[in-house]
Amino acid sequence: MDTTKIAQLRSEVNKKSLMTLTENIAKEIRLSGSEEEYRAFEFAEKQLKSFGFDTKLYTRKAYISLPMDSSLKINGQSFDRITHSMAASTSEITTGEVVYVGEGTLEDFNRQDVTNKVTLIDGLAIPGVVNIAERFNVKAAIFINAEYTHEMIVSTNWGNPDLSNAEKYPSIPVVSVNYQDGQTIIQEIREKHTECELEAKVETKWTDIPTLIADYKGVEDPDSFVLFSGHIDSWHYGVMDNGTANATMLEVARVIGENKEPLYRSLRLAFWSGHSHGRYAGSTIYADENWEDLYENCVMHVNVDSVGGKDAVVLSEGNAMAETKDIVHEAIMSVTGETFKSSRYGRSGDQSFWGMGVPSLLMGLSEQVKSDTPAMKAFSKLFGDGDGGGFGWWWHTTEDTLDKIDPENLQRDCQIYLTIILNSCNSRILPLNQQKAIEDIEQAVQKYVNLSPSHAGLQKAIDRVLEAKKMIIRLKKYASANYDVEQEKQINRMLIRISKTLVRLNYVNEDRFGHDPALSQNPVPLLADVQKLQGNYTDGEKHIIETTLLRKSNKFNFLLKGLIEDMKTFEKRMETEV
Repeated sequence: MDTTKIAQLRSEVNKKSLMTLTENIAKEIRLSGSEEEYRAFEFAEKQLKSFGFDTKLYTRKAYISLPMDSSLKINGQSFDRITHSMAASTSEITTGEVVYVGEGTLEDFNRQDVTNKVTLIDGLAIPGVVNIAERFNVKAAIFINAEYTHEMIVSTNWGNPDLSNAEKYPSIPVVSVNYQDGQTIIQEIREKHTECELEAKVETKWTDIPTLIADYKGVEDPDSFVLFSGHIDSWHYGVMDNGTANATMLEVARVIGENKEPLYRSLRLAFWSGHSHGRYAGSTIYADENWEDLYENCVMHVNVDSVGGKDAVVLSEGNAMAETKDIVHEAIMSVTGETFKSSRYGRSGDQSFWGMGVPSLLMGLSEQVKSDTPAMKAFSKLFGDGDGGGFGWWWHTTEDTLDKIDPENLQRDCQIYLTIILNSCNSRILPLNQQKAIEDIEQAVQKYVNLSPSHAGLQKAIDRVLEAKKMIIRLKKYASANYDVEQEKQINRMLIRISKTLVRLNYVNEDRFGHDPALSQNPVPLLADVQKLQGNYTDGEKHIIETTLLRKSNKFNFLLKGLIEDMKTFEKRMETEV
């Protein structure tokens, strides 16, 4: 798209409009499935209709969990605390000795006997650590947060449960205390025998939640679309998380809609519920119900979360896939002149579309500068320990209020998102750097091969990756020449076909029709089990790992073989037609 035109549209992003939209979205607490949340959805739909978007607001059943009351006493002394979504409720007071296990790694738990005891753990209440605690048969888990306690969801189940995981929700109560109280409890443990009395009530049930879809049809390739999404539900007033993000989506829609800006391909906005209280239930339901449409027509997923915070000056650390990093970099560079380094996606956010191979970019965008505060240390661990310090100490707390927003930062972030949307919707050939994607996979596979050079499946995998890389480099020539619209569509379908496989191989472990759990995951997870061969296992255990790795490498190699064949067929067809 013409850079002058993009600059002109960017200039129309209005700080006052953004703040007004934010105030309207975030004027009430928006628990998933609540009347207050539904009013925010209705407000967003009204705005989108006025901008010329076709909208659909509807509800679906989702498994939603709302933390209610809790109490905590240590040696008779009461402490302020919160409990968490998807944690177990207590039917009676849970009692037991309290033991401190540091950050709650496997090594930390193995250092002492924690069976039938209450564990005290540093950091945010994240599902992976709760999962470890359960494996060691603890009675309950207490997490030490930062200056404030941070609301979290502690289940690993992604979206609504199915028959494979319905029994995998946490079975222990989980609470969090603030940093100061946590240090007091640690001192108690060091000085004397420490007994805990803990109660928690969490209301977890099937609830109707809303979804809002808004379409702006493209002119030349209306069937394909860029998905631009964010959640509306919130912890407390959630002004930054996610009021400013919703305002950003609406302001992008306003600028495009009021200018009647023609787009090459369609733009689809999606507003989710069930993000905070249902482990991304809204986006997961949408993915499940629209699987084929997303697989065939969604060319990219742009996500927005927690933008415009005061002092949020770090723009280098947002999540992007290797193939989408350039899109974000160019947008940030054009707006601010800064360089985008990017962080690899973890298994979090409303990234519910990897199974169907949708290339993705961003969740959050702007972060705080790193510091040594307890909050920043917790966020660094959660956000991948990059150069950013997370979204702000108020994230997921009662303090996420309007005074935490900087209108200048919000305008800047919105301009970056608008640039991304305009470029993604208007590039005649999709701006996906598939060479970077295959090189990202190559790096991981080579690492795994080095760990087990004699494994036949891994050796075939690296050979296939190198063959696919050669083909992808050869096909790059079709991204730079001039074609008619039908030929452009063929090229773009091939680029998406490549993404369907590369995203799947780089980010998905299980079935493409399901959803991996919300746990940390290695690159190219199908082959990552080779790392287990480096551990201390019996011969029988190693044979089991080797068998698993062989079967998964067969899947990896078969998927890549199919892609290579399709790329060769495409190249022959293009040579004939052009």
